[in-house]
Amino acid sequence: MYEKLISYINAYATKPLDEEEVKVIKDIFVPKKIRKKQYFLQEGEVCKYMGFIVKGAMRMYSVDDKGMEHVLSLYVEDWWAGDRESFVMLTPTVYNIDAWEDTDILTITQARLAEFNSIPALHEMSRKLDEKHAFANMKRLNASNSLPLEQRYADLAERYPDFLQRFPQHIIASYLGVAKETLSRVRSQTSKK
Repeated sequence: MYEKLISYINAYATKPLDEEEVKVIKDIFVPKKIRKKQYFLQEGEVCKYMGFIVKGAMRMYSVDDKGMEHVLSLYVEDWWAGDRESFVMLTPTVYNIDAWEDTDILTITQARLAEFNSIPALHEMSRKLDEKHAFANMKRLNASNSLPLEQRYADLAERYPDFLQRFPQHIIASYLGVAKETLSRVRSQTSKK
């Protein structure tokens, strides 16, 4: 289970992890299994764990006053799951994160974060992921404000084809901020072209 995480970290690192650092990682990350539809985090809780997905799929969403779900993030293998604001600030989350498939995840607690940051490769990976995450959020915000749904759907299909295979249409529609029927119409028009 740890091999995927080690490979992932090394892909972002200038200098690969040494044996001692690998031992520390295996000590600070705890494996957890989450069954399909089981919560990793529920609204109102403080996010106590960040997790690296080894196998499976998860989603982060909020629920409005009318009971409608609004999907903010989709996660698959080699993605990190958690509410960073709640995790860092120790405040209750407004989001839910649940497993869409049976999921194997490696978790780290806030208390173990200092050990995480003491390893240069992890610190470097974290910095690069922060940048990547910020750029992706800006692109998504710009796309939702300025691009037609057809283009947003095509971009999603090109950048994250796994999402379309692993999550149902109503989840994809919510992620794109549209009704399921609207997405169905766009998909139908796209397939005719």
